[in-house]
Amino acid sequence: MMIRASLTTLLWAFSILSLFSQSRTVENRPYIDLRQFHFGVHVGTHFQDIELVNVGPQVVQMEDGTMAEKHVSCDQDRWDNGFNVGVLGELRLNTNLQLRIAPTMYFGNRHFTFRNHTDVDINGKPTEEHQDMKTAYISNAIDLIIAAPRFNNHRPYFVTGLNPMINLSGRDNDYLKLKRYDLYAQLGVGCDFYLPFFKLRPELKFMYSLTNALDTDHANHLRNRNMVMYTNSVNKARTKIIALTFYFE
Repeated sequence: MMIRASLTTLLWAFSILSLFSQSRTVENRPYIDLRQFHFGVHVGTHFQDIELVNVGPQVVQMEDGTMAEKHVSCDQDRWDNGFNVGVLGELRLNTNLQLRIAPTMYFGNRHFTFRNHTDVDINGKPTEEHQDMKTAYISNAIDLIIAAPRFNNHRPYFVTGLNPMINLSGRDNDYLKLKRYDLYAQLGVGCDFYLPFFKLRPELKFMYSLTNALDTDHANHLRNRNMVMYTNSVNKARTKIIALTFYFE
């Protein structure tokens, strides 16, 4: 629902722009895009998701030393929103291309549900375990902005790039733990709004992890061996982020 609202807001903004693009108006800050290099700040909200690959039935060693087959599945069962804040530096390459570097902090949450299909309750339903994973990332996105010609006080653009991230979260007693480093490919759209005192840039961006973000060695460090079958129920994870960001330049 929140993602749909963000998309609707951005589409609504572009629709308003088309209504006012029929005639010329006085341009605010007409020389702002001629700067060779400039700085800015940005804030926004985002939603995190993760694609998990479940291994299916597995053979585990119980506390009494016996071996048993267990079938556990895991899923992130909801989208949780977070917030992001950072700074930016942008280099003008030519009239339509800009190179942007944007160090950013992402704060959010993920909620996992584990379903044990082998050990069912009195109603025959799988028993469940849950994990709330607080997330904090430091990123340094490198983006190429491909902008249309400015018309009046707005200028739409596409953006693409790579975003390396450092994961600052993760506990040794959780079922799942993510790796310290990850790399995202990202693609988005935005629009420059030229206001009297600054330029406002709302941007909607999609980020997808290029690596397996799961710490596959985590099970070997668990003290509670009953947690191992939940940890080993997943062998791959690809994280995804949808971010709506407002840049002030």
